[in-house]
Amino acid sequence: MLARRIGLFDATMVVMGGIVGSGIFVNPAIVARSAGAPWLMIAAWLTGGVAAMIGAFVYAELSRRRPQAGGQYVYLRDAFHPGVAFLYGWALLVVIQTGGMAACAIVFARYLEQLVPLSAPESLLAAVAMAALTLINCLGVKAGSRVQSALMVLKIAAITALVCCGLLLAPAPAHAAAGEQHDFGTALIPVLFAYGGFQTSCFVAAEMNDPQRDLPRALIAGVGAVIALYTLTVLACLRTLGAAGLAATDAPAHDVAVKALGSAGGAFIAAGIAISTLGFLSQSILTAPRVYFKMAEDGLFPRVVGSVHPRTLAPVAAIVLQGALAAAIALLGTYEIILRYVVAIDFIFFSATAACLFVFARRGEPVTMPGHPFTTLVFIGISLSVVVATFVHDPVHSAIGLTLTLAGLPVYLLWRKRRIG
Repeated sequence: MLARRIGLFDATMVVMGGIVGSGIFVNPAIVARSAGAPWLMIAAWLTGGVAAMIGAFVYAELSRRRPQAGGQYVYLRDAFHPGVAFLYGWALLVVIQTGGMAACAIVFARYLEQLVPLSAPESLLAAVAMAALTLINCLGVKAGSRVQSALMVLKIAAITALVCCGLLLAPAPAHAAAGEQHDFGTALIPVLFAYGGFQTSCFVAAEMNDPQRDLPRALIAGVGAVIALYTLTVLACLRTLGAAGLAATDAPAHDVAVKALGSAGGAFIAAGIAISTLGFLSQSILTAPRVYFKMAEDGLFPRVVGSVHPRTLAPVAAIVLQGALAAAIALLGTYEIILRYVVAIDFIFFSATAACLFVFARRGEPVTMPGHPFTTLVFIGISLSVVVATFVHDPVHSAIGLTLTLAGLPVYLLWRKRRIG
């Protein structure tokens, strides 16, 4: 049995840690190139925030009725079929989570090298970082959640400092006309991707002191805090760089910090991004292995993956499995390709998970989520629009991601046959 050692504060930090990675330091520029006008940029980030908040309400509703380890896996299993749930867990292991972790670890290594002169290859540094955080999480959920909370507090401090630099210290730019492109739909894709990740907090529900009370509160509070941080960051970038300057840069956070603090700003933002990516990596290692643990409990993964350490009460085998695969991806350098097909698959399962509420309601389980069914349908519609947009913009890599996900079907049938036999 997993140990219940996560309180409300740590749960809120897990929610925020799952959302805030390195994207907020880069994505404002990507959004600016699509949106053009400042008001449309802000509208895109606020729309993404509303979508994330609706998603938080969806997952809060689901977590109240099924406060178990595995989160999305459990919801999909109980609403639809174990095969659907297995495909989600399989995609999490081979596409969504490990690919994101590998890329995040590489980003951490790159910015670490800007701060500390190291001669080791960045892929090796990334693997070492993952190994260290994997070891910490093997020591137990309390140790892992404390490290995660500490890193999230540092992340909040770094983003707050960036906001202060942009709004209070950096000089405003000379007026420049905004770009002419006004593609709101394309602008929403990186925004919605930046807001993703709050759902991973549901994976550790079984290790919260009071998941039915604390998890919904953590989801709403965590997403709300991230909306505030993201909106203020975009406003700081716009004030310092202007719409045209923001669209022209590839490193908006770096440019804001340099304008406010000079050369020291570059080092500051490098440290901030390194901490942010390390925190996201820590959160991934803490949460996702609980899905593989639950799958093993259901007889769909090797039994050892469903075991817990007798002293730390952590699912060590599941943690090591994910860490080893992510480290291998980082060492092979294939993470850049994998990231390009993560988005479509992630949002397919977002929409499927929200649809669980309709299944449970038809079975007689009352849904108390505000605005349901309208708000739930809005969230499903937004998620599916991201899937369509991703397939249109990058059909090759989206198809590869879908193929890898569907490759889990024969694996599921094999494990199901073995279990019945």
